[in-house]
Amino acid sequence: MRLIEPDEHQDFLSTVQGRGLAEDDFEVQEMDTTDPKGDENFGLQGYVTVTRLSTNITREYPIGYETDWTQHFRQDLEAGVFDKPE
Repeated sequence: MRLIEPDEHQDFLSTVQGRGLAEDDFEVQEMDTTDPKGDENFGLQGYVTVTRLSTNITREYPIGYETDWTQHFRQDLEAGVFDKPE
């Protein structure tokens, strides 16, 4: 099951394009950490890993109930986190 909702994916793409960056310079992977035996009241949980391929910089964002990973990604992008190797 996919953790990234279609509107979140669109928000991610809009953020990248809004900065004049190429979509294919970013790789997005999701990891589902939901406990299959756990209480389903909290829904799916996991992480989204975003890598900027041209700089090889990766950041991980929690995803699941009441998370806004796209906002955190946007803040990192605006702060230049993905611009240069550390």
